[in-house]
Amino acid sequence: MYGFLLALIYLAFFSLGLPDSLLGAGWPAMHLEFDVPVSYMGIISMVISGGTVVSSLLSDRLTGKFGTKWVTVVSVFLTVVALLGFSFATKYWILILLAVPYGLGAGAVDAALNNYIALHYKARHMNWLHCFWGLGAIVSPFMMGYALKGGSWNGGYRVVGYIQLGIALLLLVTLPAWKIHKDPEGEASRPHLGLWGALKLRGVLPLLIGFFAYCAAEATTMYWASTYFSEVKHLTAEQAANFASLFYIGITAGRFVSGFLADKLGDRKMILIGTGILTCGIILMMLPIPSYSAAIAAFLVIGFGCGPIYPCIIHSTPDHFGAENSGAIIGIQMASAYIGATFVPPLFGLLANLIGFSAMPFFLLGFFVLMIVLTELTFRLTQKNRERKEKTEEKSSDG
Repeated sequence: MYGFLLALIYLAFFSLGLPDSLLGAGWPAMHLEFDVPVSYMGIISMVISGGTVVSSLLSDRLTGKFGTKWVTVVSVFLTVVALLGFSFATKYWILILLAVPYGLGAGAVDAALNNYIALHYKARHMNWLHCFWGLGAIVSPFMMGYALKGGSWNGGYRVVGYIQLGIALLLLVTLPAWKIHKDPEGEASRPHLGLWGALKLRGVLPLLIGFFAYCAAEATTMYWASTYFSEVKHLTAEQAANFASLFYIGITAGRFVSGFLADKLGDRKMILIGTGILTCGIILMMLPIPSYSAAIAAFLVIGFGCGPIYPCIIHSTPDHFGAENSGAIIGIQMASAYIGATFVPPLFGLLANLIGFSAMPFFLLGFFVLMIVLTELTFRLTQKNRERKEKTEEKSSDG
């Protein structure tokens, strides 16, 4: 039953990744049909991100009231409503309305499952969990591409919506599998920390800023990869589009490999190793090599290095701040991640219009440096917290 539940959680995270790259893949055709400017995708993505931030912040309270299993099932059903709704939408404003359940479902399940795995499973499972998200994000653009060959983007959303529906129904009928962990996270008996309570804990603020910086750099790499190939390496739009998934492939491979190493090396070493690898990829981007083959390798290496960082930061949260606080803090981490992923990539777009897309590696390096400095600061602060707590407990026992 233990392995079966883990497989269900992996499947739920695969379903979380499916919609993430679908909008970008289908938008070139969608905006023409709705007769809106291409930039209007940003409005939809902002509404989705707003929903994810809200549901991430509420996830600890929701999980405490209903349990992780129900938050997961209801969240996946919300994304089903949004995806199938998108497939039948005839007006642009309908997409904006449907973006609300789209985001609410994604944020709640993301935070709830991350916390559940961090509390009940080893580091390797956290890496493989996010590997399944990457698989979902890689698969869905191919589904949309197949649908567009048939002349309709609607079919792409409909197929993914039906897959989500099948996953949601499977999660619903297998709810008894969650009973292997009685009263998960101890939600029913503990007080909820809340946003302000979490921010008062020593080490939380640098952790949030560092996580914001990482997710900002990750999203910038994802969103602007094809534009980089077009503007800097002077490839055609069709050629550049083919390289848009390089980072997804690299990060998914990185998380798969990290799963075999994470338990032996620990979260902190995995984060440091990943940062070292991605830095090599950024240096490769900086080199004045006219051939685009070096850029292909660079995006793959950056993605591979990023692989363990997100899951290991999340998995280390209960060790930093205690299992009783991890649900609230991981929810806030998810919110900071979505804020960084929403606002920083457009900021880079504005900057690149002024100074050129060749600035991309320097922009990424700045955010990754900020991430590793603040993440290391969190590890050191929380280690001091644990040492003080141990000394206090020793004095109490001696007394």
